[in-house]
Amino acid sequence: MPRQRLFGTDGVRGRANTELTAQLAFDLGRAAGEGLAGSVLIGRDTRRSGPMLASALHAGFNSVGVDTVDLGIIPVGAVSRIARDAGGAYGVMVSASHNPAEDNGIKFLGPDGAKLPDQQEAAIEARVIEGEPYRSPGGVAVGIQVQMQDAVSRYVDRLAAGFNYSLRGMEFVLDCANGAAFESAPQLLERLGATVEVHADVPDGTNINDGCGATHPEYLASRVKGRIGLSFDGDADRLIAVDESGQPANGDVLIAVFAKHLKEIGELKNDTVVTTVMANLGFRRAMEGLGIEVLETKVGDRYVLEEMRRSRAELGGEQSGHIVLSDRSTGDGLRSALQLAAVVAATGKPLTELRTVMTEYPQVLENVTVADRVELEDAMKVWAAVEAAESRLGDDGRVLVRASGTEPLVRVMVEAASAAAAQEVADELAAVVTNELS
Repeated sequence: MPRQRLFGTDGVRGRANTELTAQLAFDLGRAAGEGLAGSVLIGRDTRRSGPMLASALHAGFNSVGVDTVDLGIIPVGAVSRIARDAGGAYGVMVSASHNPAEDNGIKFLGPDGAKLPDQQEAAIEARVIEGEPYRSPGGVAVGIQVQMQDAVSRYVDRLAAGFNYSLRGMEFVLDCANGAAFESAPQLLERLGATVEVHADVPDGTNINDGCGATHPEYLASRVKGRIGLSFDGDADRLIAVDESGQPANGDVLIAVFAKHLKEIGELKNDTVVTTVMANLGFRRAMEGLGIEVLETKVGDRYVLEEMRRSRAELGGEQSGHIVLSDRSTGDGLRSALQLAAVVAATGKPLTELRTVMTEYPQVLENVTVADRVELEDAMKVWAAVEAAESRLGDDGRVLVRASGTEPLVRVMVEAASAAAAQEVADELAAVVTNELS
């Protein structure tokens, strides 16, 4: 029987201290650090388990002779940026992103600031499974840990220096998810002259993503009051905006807004964007109308990035709010927020008007808990039901059934001309998945 993989689509994740233990974090540090030249920069979000797991990672790297730099609580985009600027061998983020506080995760970034390729993760995983012996240097060859006290200000300075607009007169309402952006996001926008009202910026180790953040845009809906809302997730690699009327603008909408503006000013390279199979049908039709080619990947911002590099595209992302911009490194919610602010500043148009670039088809997503998500591939009754649903919807809808990359779930997504039709088909397919796989 094949062993359970450690790495999913977004690093190693699990329930902290039961599935993702300090021992596993230590082993991952040893395995990734063995034979490594250069230092490793490690950041984390605000979870209570973060210091425990980060300390274990530092110790693992140090035990095989690799020096580490503690960046403290900081967005994953900052880990990516600082690791590149410092010439680090790896950046590592301790976070479970949008998951609840009880979970945690470990995400490895390469010298280019992007997630490691599948093959490199597989090599680390194989070394963890292999286990002892590891190199055990002594004396001055033991790795040391140092702190970068000004990591947040370095990151904010770097983003602000590359921004060409003043935000004076612009007003934003922030939802920091009680997560990694609780300091950096307000600092950045205020630094650029914006008026900012901040929510969910008092992390206590257990309230990260708790009814707030990018997976809960409704949190800002009643708070924007004519301003633009910016909602981040736990590690701030996602951005979901809320327009001045309180309506959420997900990743599809934001990418469409960015693509249209960049094309109009002649800066959309090859008139191409990259997105995943989850992108709304309305997004695809809007891009077609603008003469913009859409390249599609499977779900996961790592796959978006790989296609962007292959095709030389400079804009891509996911409906969930992961948006990858021209440096082709990793999702960075604060950079995405600046991109949105730049479009608003350059056009003088509110987000309520900018978002009309696309009309979203009603979309229903149902998550079905299953015993083994791998069994979906051979579930013939499920695929027969999917084929029948696609035939029924025709050109006015779309069906996507896929296994989660990180949880024991099968995700059923249906788009249709009406919300009622989408819900009906989604319920039927979810029932089939439940009967066959639960």
